[in-house]
Amino acid sequence: MPWQRPDGRQADQLRPISFEPNFTRFAAGSVLTRCGQTQVLCTVSVEPGVPRFLEGSGRGWLTAEYRMLPSATPQRHQRELLKLSGRTQEIQRLIGRSLRSTLDFEALGERTLLVDADVLQADAGTRTTAITGGYVALQTAINTLITAGELATSPLKHQVAAISVGIVEGIPLLDLKYEEDVAAAVDCNVVLNESLEIIEVQGTAEEGSFSRQQMNALLDLAEQGITDLLKAQRQAF
Repeated sequence: MPWQRPDGRQADQLRPISFEPNFTRFAAGSVLTRCGQTQVLCTVSVEPGVPRFLEGSGRGWLTAEYRMLPSATPQRHQRELLKLSGRTQEIQRLIGRSLRSTLDFEALGERTLLVDADVLQADAGTRTTAITGGYVALQTAINTLITAGELATSPLKHQVAAISVGIVEGIPLLDLKYEEDVAAAVDCNVVLNESLEIIEVQGTAEEGSFSRQQMNALLDLAEQGITDLLKAQRQAF
């Protein structure tokens, strides 16, 4: 019997996605992003100055932090305080790389954008939801800077969104939820810009290997899903 998706979706169908911009009061930009049962709060803060290696360059910087609340999953897990897990470090670096691809740092000037992605509820796809929602929070923060007269023009040069794809029981699937993520023989995360150019592809065979043809099928699915996510981002404003 072929794999039946737990929520009844078609193989090429996204989970419901929604953005609630300006979710918090004090951050320059914020959004609560819901992707199915996954919920991620993304905020963007602005600080004057840049890391030492950029001082005097006239260029700005963006960095990201990612955390999962202890109650985000069925079994409570410990907060990461003094030492971050390898998974957390890898995810926040991915978020940072993805969002930095959207910016003209000379136009941003010597200021630092700090993106915080906090997972309130996890049902897989937290890193891709953080990137997709992080872009909405980033655009909100840039709009705030322009309205305040701190920027004359937007330094945003690209849109970005991300999605998971995978193969479960031989079937390529878009936007995996938890039950599919743990059952997947192949698991990929894809980050693209508005021209569907690749920012990053993370792909792993959890058992055995997969073919170039299967990879092509997964990238086709990812392009389709990200096209819809980019449209949803634009509609959030």
